[in-house]
Amino acid sequence: MSDQSVRRIFGLETEFGLTCMSNAQRTLTPDETARFLFGREGSASSSSNAFLANGSRLYLDVGSHPEYATAECDSLLDLLNQDRAGELILHDLVCVAQHTMAEQEIPGNIYLFKNNTDSSGNSYGCHENYLLRRRNDFDGQLDSLLPFLITRQLFCGAGKVLKTPRGVQFAFSQRADHMWDGFSSSTTRSRPMINTRDEPHADPDLYRRLHVIVGDSNMAEPTTLVKFVSMDLILRVLEAGRLRRDLALENNIRAIRDVSHDTTGRAKLTLANGKIVTALEVAQQYLNLVKDFVDSQPFVLSAEHAYGLELWERALTAIETDNPSLIETEIDWAIKQRLIHLYAQKHNLSLDSAAVAQLDLCFHDIDPNRGIFRLLEASGQARRLTRPNDVSAAKTTPPATTRAKLRGDFIAKAALLGREVIVDWTHLKINDATQRTIICNDPFASVDQRVDDLIGFL
Repeated sequence: MSDQSVRRIFGLETEFGLTCMSNAQRTLTPDETARFLFGREGSASSSSNAFLANGSRLYLDVGSHPEYATAECDSLLDLLNQDRAGELILHDLVCVAQHTMAEQEIPGNIYLFKNNTDSSGNSYGCHENYLLRRRNDFDGQLDSLLPFLITRQLFCGAGKVLKTPRGVQFAFSQRADHMWDGFSSSTTRSRPMINTRDEPHADPDLYRRLHVIVGDSNMAEPTTLVKFVSMDLILRVLEAGRLRRDLALENNIRAIRDVSHDTTGRAKLTLANGKIVTALEVAQQYLNLVKDFVDSQPFVLSAEHAYGLELWERALTAIETDNPSLIETEIDWAIKQRLIHLYAQKHNLSLDSAAVAQLDLCFHDIDPNRGIFRLLEASGQARRLTRPNDVSAAKTTPPATTRAKLRGDFIAKAALLGREVIVDWTHLKINDATQRTIICNDPFASVDQRVDDLIGFL
């Protein structure tokens, strides 16, 4: 959006599945593989938790899952570039690790998957961050977000071949069956849709961060875009006090599973007021609310917001009319469903075949030379929004209009001079006898004389 008053900080955190295989057998444990990936084999000093010159954070999460958190972005195109750059950064680490393994004559190929479940039934996350102005009624507003989050998988689910008590079927979402709470301040003891821990990474008197952890990891850039566009616009409605409260569901956990399992969009949901509605009807109500809100506002939608809003509506139409061809190059689940259908038809396979399960997994391989989705994208069968040169630049260059630029410039200069520094989302510190430290609490500030002075001390 063009008006400065509607700027928002966005961030995306992705946990990747990691394995090392040779001849269909695991050759290294995930922990051993992670040690090669982060260059820590035989070295106790190398870090597996680092902020990078592009402003992002790369670290090893619980369960040996590499996690990449984008820098703060106030542009959705920057967010797409940063997210895609994370895949390239991790792929570079894989290439170095493979070389090291070859030198040590350790067999196996390392695979990184941008998905949310493994063959053992474990789930790992994709977390969205949205900066909000602090308001006293925030907690009371959260309930009105849940029906939207539960039904948005209709247009931003990653798709999954799922084993259920009723057999194997195709579902909208990988994460839906692993959600157990609507809200919680924990992400380990429970798995909520929204994490309510109050950790704004900004001035706590002015801001708080909405931490959404219910979403799938997406391969298609248009799907990632519509996920953030729709949430941003829903939040605009909430901030204006116009978000509907009468769509609250009787049972959120049952509802998110039911919606995922019915790819017709007609899963029956019971509202808290006892009314029975379909998933599509709930999703359409939120879309209508946003369209009415946008039509009543003086701001001009950015090109990304306009496209995301149009894709949101088109995806719901595709489901309602049973015509996924309307979105089969843009929305993850539709791309995957078409691929699996054609493959199974060609080879006379059922959904419960091992070959289909393998295809489902390989869809999420981030290797540009073998990952199924990346090959579809390269051949024009999946739409791309970023430009390769911009993504390559985003590996080392932070967004220019947020605090990430201050952090990235500081890290880059320290690396150039060989100086040791300590960095997190808000702190920049020279790790020497002076221990000079700057606290950057404004995520919208890309210029700060204090940081320039600190860089001068390096």
